Order: sequence, then C-alpha cells, then structure tokens
Amino acid sequence: MELLLTAKLGSTLAFEELFARYKNLLRKYSVVNGVFDEDLYQEQCVLFVRCIEIFDVNR
Repeated sequence: MELLLTAKLGSTLAFEELFARYKNLLRKYSVVNGVFDEDLYQEQCVLFVRCIEIFDVNR
C-alpha cells in the first residue's frame, strides 16, 4: 500500500517498482492465440498507469 501511495504522489522509483512487479502479468495477458500482441501490451501498460492514478486508497 505504501508503494502505491508513493507512486500516486509522483515517485518515479515507486512506479517503476510497481511496474516491475506486474510486468510479467501484463505480458502474460498480452498473448492472443499463442502470439504476443505488442499493441495489446502497450494498451495494458497505459491502463496500468491510469489505474494507479485513479485507485482510491481510502476505500
């Protein structure tokens, strides 16, 4: 939770750590019919960033 809060406040290091933790999962779900889809991976990365920005830590 602390890492997420730090990333939300704009820490590049915290964001990079979060991304490193989830990068393999994003890659896993970017495979369609056995082929890695670079466009899908990029879209998921953008969505990942957006989710960090909008995540409500008070819930």
